[in-house]
Amino acid sequence: MTSKPSRMVFLGFGKYARADRIYALEPITGDERGNGRRTLVWVEGIAEPIVASRTQETILEEMGADPDPAGARAARRAPQHPQLFVPDE
Repeated sequence: MTSKPSRMVFLGFGKYARADRIYALEPITGDERGNGRRTLVWVEGIAEPIVASRTQETILEEMGADPDPAGARAARRAPQHPQLFVPDE
């Protein structure tokens, strides 16, 4: 049985963690948030959390999870431009 290699998740500022080792994401709130401090990432084998400059939603997306099952986040990012040209028939 071969296992699929785990993907590396970018946490910001040159920090990466293996997706299969991340066990908790904690949003930073209040006065502690800012200056590149968005999320505390708890990684198996590391006693203290890693401070990430990315939000928990973007980290979850990169891990392969779907933080918004309805897909509303992707729909918000989709451009809403009218079709400018009609293809030739």
